[in-house]
Amino acid sequence: MKTPTPPFEKSDYILDAEVSEPVHDGVGDMWPVTWAADDAIYAAAGDNDPGEGEGTGFRGKPHWSPMNLWRVRDNPSPHVTPELVHNLPVDPKTYAQRPRTDLDNGVKPAGLLSIGGVLYMAVENISDVKNMAEHPDFNRQENLNGWIITSRDFGKTWDVDITPQEFFVGRLSSPQFVQFGRDYADAPDEYVYALFPGADDGRSYWDDGDYMLLGRAAKDDILCREKWEFWTRLDPEGQPQWSTDDAMATAVFRYPHFTAENHVSYNPGLGRFIMGNGGFYHPDDGRPLPYHNNPRGTYKSQLTLYEAENLWGPWRLFYRDDDWGKGNYQPAFPTKWMSKDGREMVMVSSGMGENYTFTTQTVRVKTASDV
Repeated sequence: MKTPTPPFEKSDYILDAEVSEPVHDGVGDMWPVTWAADDAIYAAAGDNDPGEGEGTGFRGKPHWSPMNLWRVRDNPSPHVTPELVHNLPVDPKTYAQRPRTDLDNGVKPAGLLSIGGVLYMAVENISDVKNMAEHPDFNRQENLNGWIITSRDFGKTWDVDITPQEFFVGRLSSPQFVQFGRDYADAPDEYVYALFPGADDGRSYWDDGDYMLLGRAAKDDILCREKWEFWTRLDPEGQPQWSTDDAMATAVFRYPHFTAENHVSYNPGLGRFIMGNGGFYHPDDGRPLPYHNNPRGTYKSQLTLYEAENLWGPWRLFYRDDDWGKGNYQPAFPTKWMSKDGREMVMVSSGMGENYTFTTQTVRVKTASDV
């Protein structure tokens, strides 16, 4: 079986990793996660109706909505017990009625962050799959624009119009907030960081993109678009350079036609950022193939895990699985579920078919100092 080859050096710090069998619970996908001030993990789910229009949700509770917020108080052992907080009030009949957007289900959660007791959620508008034909070279479901909504009561109520829907556009349309411990307590400075999946055609896609960009804003300026700045390069002294002109942004991670909406978390025990990437490919010839272009039953997904000392890299590969279920995607690493020494983590992901769930797997790593 041919498979895509990640264009990254192997890690010389994390030398080995073991990933447990998946444990599934509930219905939904996307699952950005954050560790909030009340010590709970919050997770956002998209598309909680996988087929019948009724929706079952977690534990068989009917609550179909294009987006929901969940609270998780347990530690995986191996199951967790998520509880529904709220059906997010971002009704597609209001917030997806725009050209090329999926009019019925065109809102999805992107990044989720707790900071100062406030939940910030990035929401993206996505295209209808019927519109993919306008990209004949490599048809993918497009992220059209993104904006940020907020909650000051742990998800019970939301200000869904605190930023305009075109807060982020083009290749910035899917912000993924970087996680730094409980309520952002482990942050190294006064900035909030986010990564953005982009493509060489200047757009953003839900799957099989080309690279990730890095942006930041001061904590008090998250909701001010003009205050966001973007990583451009390292200067001759190795210092990161930033620009408020997003056209100047350059990639910090690049896996052509195979970059997803990647989540990144800081692991303080290891002193490393951890990123997971899941991409779809054709099992016969190994070529990247977006999920919605795959004939049902033939798709495969590859999981690759990376570490880096800095958000701008270099990112180094420490785990690879070329047969990561049938269409699994979007791995994330809740910082609450990292051991003190950093060598045990829990990975949350989603997938198609039987894996369309809040899926958890334990990741145990060995480092150079363990050998």
